Amino acid sequence: PPMAQEGAACEVLRVWTKPDAGNQFVLQPTWEDPFAWGMLLVDIAGHVARAYAETGAMTEAKARARIHEGFEAEWNHPTTPLDRL
Repeated sequence: PPMAQEGAACEVLRVWTKPDAGNQFVLQPTWEDPFAWGMLLVDIAGHVARAYAETGAMTEAKARARIHEGFEAEWNHPTTPLDRL
């Protein structure tokens, strides 16, 4: 991306996924306050919702709602024990 060409930019998150195998992450904590990660995750959710809407799969609002439902489900009942993350 254009920002990556600038000197002060840095990559903070990379995610790989495989059916029935979970996810793998490479991340840099980057910010002193994890509050910034909450903001980033919401920004990512917005981009994902927009992408679903652009494919015609569902409206952006419906996609956002489903993302939120998935977030709450995983937050309340993690599918991967936190000590394995």
